[in-house]
Amino acid sequence: MTTPAPERATDALSPVRAALLRAAHADAEALLIHAEREATALLDQARAEARAILDEARRQGEADGSDAARDLLVRARRDARSRTLAARREAYQELRREAAERVRALRGTDGYASLRAWLEQRARDLLGTTAEVGEHADGGVVARAPGRRVDLSLDALADLAVDRMGAEVLSLWEL
Repeated sequence: MTTPAPERATDALSPVRAALLRAAHADAEALLIHAEREATALLDQARAEARAILDEARRQGEADGSDAARDLLVRARRDARSRTLAARREAYQELRREAAERVRALRGTDGYASLRAWLEQRARDLLGTTAEVGEHADGGVVARAPGRRVDLSLDALADLAVDRMGAEVLSLWEL
């Protein structure tokens, strides 16, 4: 059996990687739009509450009211920021889950057998021909050699693809 050159293997995965990136961008964009709408609503609500408290504080006295309103607005902004970050974190985690699901779906394709064979060969290239290579429960392979382990499971490959997006992931929040 001839081992495909790493360049050809990378080229073979390019359409899958590109499709995953497009899907991840679309999914993340939808999640981000939802998160930004929620954050905007929360900010609007916080501003309305801050205005109401500010009006009441003015009635109670300019000096006391001004300080209380400023503190409340600071807390409201912190709360809104915290919720925005939580929504972004959730969107990122959803991106990772979606990428893993889409990569796992490769198991049901006609090309999975050749992908699995390539992953097994890659594991042996990394750990040596005596490496013990086995199927991962969610697809792909895991290989072991004395003192070393290689995880080429589909989940690990999906995580690696998302990690390699690097700064591109940040662009998901910059509409």
